[in-house]
Amino acid sequence: ERARTGSGLILEAGCWAHVRRKFHDLWKPQRSPIAGEALLRIGALYRIEREIRGQAPPLRWAVRQARAGPLLATLKDWMTTTLQIVSAKSELAGALRYALTRWTALARYVENGRIEIDNNAAERSLRGIGVGRKNWLFAGSDAGGERAAAFYSLLETAKLNGVNPQAYLAYLFEHLPTHAVNRVDELLPWHLAVKLGQDQRQAA
Repeated sequence: ERARTGSGLILEAGCWAHVRRKFHDLWKPQRSPIAGEALLRIGALYRIEREIRGQAPPLRWAVRQARAGPLLATLKDWMTTTLQIVSAKSELAGALRYALTRWTALARYVENGRIEIDNNAAERSLRGIGVGRKNWLFAGSDAGGERAAAFYSLLETAKLNGVNPQAYLAYLFEHLPTHAVNRVDELLPWHLAVKLGQDQRQAA
């Protein structure tokens, strides 16, 4: 993931799901106590995220600072110490090094309430494209590919905001031609979620 700061600088935000997966892949077949301990510690970070999901960024930031920050500090110390006592060539050492070498990026979500702890939502949004790309191998041109990407972004954003993509496109095609160009942001999915949700309930 990439996080944009107020100054426009783009910084890397690491994905904890990728870190967790490496330890899970070791724990599942081997029941490694160290891998299990890593999963428990990472799970504590995810429990905090479940509690604050959907909250405003300032609140998420405050909770992460108070609760996730200290957990991250102790987790880093534990990983650093553990790395010194496991075989340097083991898969476990590889999993520990993977996390420690990316630590700055992995801890970045605590500093910004808008950043997610992982990029699972983005990967889920891309899954449909990955599954279907064999059916639509070519976009026709570079411009066609750019337009397709714009449509995909709109449709996946609609899904993330609980808006039916088909209803959203129908609303856009009806209202966009007469909508003021300097107020086009009013037609973005998160601004229409309530209205379109009400329209769908009335239609039902």
